[in-house]
Amino acid sequence: MNTYHKDPDALAALSPEEYRVTQESGTERPGTGKYLGNKEPGIYVDIVSGEPLFASADKYESGCGWPSFTKPIDNVTEHRDVSHGMIRTEVRSKHGDSHLGHVFPDGPPDRGGLRYCINSASLRFIHRDDMEAEGYGAYLDQVEDVA
Repeated sequence: MNTYHKDPDALAALSPEEYRVTQESGTERPGTGKYLGNKEPGIYVDIVSGEPLFASADKYESGCGWPSFTKPIDNVTEHRDVSHGMIRTEVRSKHGDSHLGHVFPDGPPDRGGLRYCINSASLRFIHRDDMEAEGYGAYLDQVEDVA
């Protein structure tokens, strides 16, 4: 069983943008995230702790400018965010405490109605073909099977 935590080596390896987003609750500019158009099968993990967060099967195109998911795999916490003159629900990783993005109630109704609007800068994508080798084999059942 993996134990996830804020990894000092991973923190040191972050780009300035990744650090700003994950550690200072920043937001990448809309339409700029490296995973926005990613349609490959796999999972998205916290770039700092490695904890599994979202599966490609739950990713969808919301048109908001950031990768969007209908639900997390696990390891996310929600917090009230009143910054920028708005009341929102912030999403953070449970063990790494990385800022991931926000969740909104305007997702696809047929898939639960939530939209997890997530910064690419807070994520690392692990392709389905690499999941077993990287220790995420237990999550293969959450990734759609593309024959």
